[in-house]
Amino acid sequence: MTSARPTPALMLQGTGSDVGKSLLVAGLGRAFTRRGLAVRPFKPQNMSNNAAVTADGGEIGRAQALQARACGCALSVDFNPVLLKPQTDVGAQVVVQGKIWGNAEARAYQDLKPTLLPKVLESYRRVAAEAELVLVEGAGSPAEVNLRAGDIANMGFALAAELPVVLIGDIDRGGVIASLVGTHALLPQSERDLIKGFVINKFRGDVSLFDEGLAIIERETGMASFGVLPWFAEAGKLPAEDAIAVQASETAPCRGDAIRVAVPVISRIANFDDLDPLIAEPDVTVDFVGPGRALPGDADLVVLPGSKSTIADIGFLRAQGWDVDIAAHLRRGGWLVGLCAGLQMIGRRVADPQGIEGPPGAVEGLGLLDIETTLTADKRLVETAGVDRVTGQAVRGYEMHVGETRGADLDRPMLTLGEGTPDGAVSADGRVMGCYLHGLFAADGFRQAFLGRLKARAESGVAYEAEVEATLDALAAHMEAHIDLDGLLEAAAKSL
Repeated sequence: MTSARPTPALMLQGTGSDVGKSLLVAGLGRAFTRRGLAVRPFKPQNMSNNAAVTADGGEIGRAQALQARACGCALSVDFNPVLLKPQTDVGAQVVVQGKIWGNAEARAYQDLKPTLLPKVLESYRRVAAEAELVLVEGAGSPAEVNLRAGDIANMGFALAAELPVVLIGDIDRGGVIASLVGTHALLPQSERDLIKGFVINKFRGDVSLFDEGLAIIERETGMASFGVLPWFAEAGKLPAEDAIAVQASETAPCRGDAIRVAVPVISRIANFDDLDPLIAEPDVTVDFVGPGRALPGDADLVVLPGSKSTIADIGFLRAQGWDVDIAAHLRRGGWLVGLCAGLQMIGRRVADPQGIEGPPGAVEGLGLLDIETTLTADKRLVETAGVDRVTGQAVRGYEMHVGETRGADLDRPMLTLGEGTPDGAVSADGRVMGCYLHGLFAADGFRQAFLGRLKARAESGVAYEAEVEATLDALAAHMEAHIDLDGLLEAAAKSL
């Protein structure tokens, strides 16, 4: 890659998935931004059904949205030029520079990847042009050498863009010495030459006890250590990227006076960070209910979240018996909220005549609202704001969905958005409702008013967005204290 004025950059690659790359880029982004640098995040290829809408009407991975927030910059489709959104176990929707390219099964995507590299480099050049430092996040691990041909996510991109690399190892999962030494050993010399050092993440206890481990890694690989990062307990307060964060448990402890929210973990759950503001409430227990477990009978509220495969997940709901549990929940006087695909599921019917999600067809919904949805090729991607019709409280967020919804219950909309545009529907008794607005519960006034309708409670005073900002600041300070940031900057400058 050539440029009249190359921008310092650093690529963080992991020894595996979920080693903390996304969080480290966010923390470094905030730390270097606080030092006065114009920092931008970049991830060549991401796989996630948790996405965010950009101001120009595209979509990127939720992790890159959080990283951009950490850097204090507006979202851009160029921050994540290739986004894969899994729809089946072997296939995904492919989003290129914010727009749907099409669908591809895993084997077909391996052939497609090399053709996407020019787009990825094009986006990277635009990001670098407005930055003083670019922090690039890899995907998975460069040690997956069986997938190396045509790679655009790790070393394939690092070589094409001539980027220095830092390897991230997760000590919490065990075997961190073997994972770092083994990753280094599997790479050809041209790729090893890009690696400037490593970081150990998620350490618990006395860091000095790992001094010998650092020496072994350095001796076996020649890589320098940029530090050992202790466990950051507050990470759970930040939006998570992947469904791995939604770990359904067999039981969920719940205070006797708490509001209990049950969330069925459907097979293609998407944008589950909609639930994060509820999790932040001290008197609310959010119970992610996995396959094989009934929805709890003492739930005050059931939330049907977004899905990447609405029709398939209606079938999944029924296969788990959750449709029966929801009906019983409502008979007991419980409440139900459907968000985006969740709204579509609680209607009478969902049709997919064009085969947007899979084979053309239609299924009966749960029949709890008098609406029906037809999936269409056009995808609505827009940031918006408005008010809740019942409480009058302000809400804001984004729409990200395919499909046109019609029906009598739309005459009782849940929200008014934009310039008087109605959104969603509410049942006649007011206890079943849904809308297309993601981010609904992040509005503090609305969340407090809504929870007060479920159960008498004192307002918690939780300011969700302010808490996210404070957590990003704390993460940056944590990294300043334990990581050699000056050394990382020096390594980034070597990309010049």
